Amino acid sequence: MLLLTPFLFLRCDKKEAANGPGAAAGGAPQGIPGGPGNVPVPRYDAVIARGFEISREIQSPGTILAEETTNLQPEISGRITGIYFNEGSFVPNNKLLVKLNDADLLAQRSKMEVQLKIAEASELRQKELLAVNGTSQQEYDLATLAVSNIKADMELNAVNLAKTEIRAPFAGKLGLRNVSLGAYVSPQTILSNISQVSTLKIEFNVIEKYTTDLHIGKVVRFKTETSQNTYDAKIIAFENTLTSDTRQLKIRAQVLRPDRTLTPGSFISVNFSVGSSEPAIMVPAQSIIPQARDRQVIIYQNGQANFTKVITGFRDSSRVEVLEGLKAGDTILTTGLLTIRPGAKIDVRITE
Repeated sequence: MLLLTPFLFLRCDKKEAANGPGAAAGGAPQGIPGGPGNVPVPRYDAVIARGFEISREIQSPGTILAEETTNLQPEISGRITGIYFNEGSFVPNNKLLVKLNDADLLAQRSKMEVQLKIAEASELRQKELLAVNGTSQQEYDLATLAVSNIKADMELNAVNLAKTEIRAPFAGKLGLRNVSLGAYVSPQTILSNISQVSTLKIEFNVIEKYTTDLHIGKVVRFKTETSQNTYDAKIIAFENTLTSDTRQLKIRAQVLRPDRTLTPGSFISVNFSVGSSEPAIMVPAQSIIPQARDRQVIIYQNGQANFTKVITGFRDSSRVEVLEGLKAGDTILTTGLLTIRPGAKIDVRITE
């Protein structure tokens, strides 16, 4: 018993020395970083929301269209006996371009002309006989009917003869010739094409979001890849439905002052303004948190992180317009968006 007492006394001294005078039972020593009541507040980057003068210019790809354009195809089959145009030339309306063989139709017409003379003579005799009761009314009517039938056949023959002539449907510029003299063609054969290039149109698509900013008569600007000139075009028509895959609306506009450097089918870049010209609240694109049904930003208020729903508008290369949910002077976080929880205590560093 006398041997154990010093051993117990020494262990008590060691425990007291380890805890130290005034040490808190069961906790870290006071004043040591990381202990309760001394956790550092995380700091994140933020910006001040303010109004910006922005240029709400939307750019959309498009195509130049001729005012009118069509393929030249015969209505009947036949052999080409004459070609009366040069490739790439301008032709007036109704100019004869291609002639098909019409020998059989001309022979039919000659035959019907002879038949008509005989039928008219027979009708005249029947009329004279009817006047002296030398024939019946029925015989005279049959003679008149024969004359009418031959005249109808001659009109049909004239229509078929006209189909052997392929003429320009309007004044315009011809394309390349696809056939040669003596070739046998059918209604499926494309002889050439013709485009009315004195007046031009453009066609481009606009996403659904900006369709309300466009209207009939609005002027848009466009450029081609082959020229630095800027051209104006006035909107003349809208497609009646949006495309089902991209939700875009097709628009056509009339080129106001076209020149010969503009070629139908050329790629163009169309620019037009949307929205209001008033200063807009813009925030960095990385500060927007996309949600399933809306978008949010984190606002720094009274040392805390507050999540706020916003409605966005115009977007440029680095910023997004906020239409609702923010006001000028709000502090918006741009970093730590995935780690911050609503109501968390935070500090911020203004980056701009």
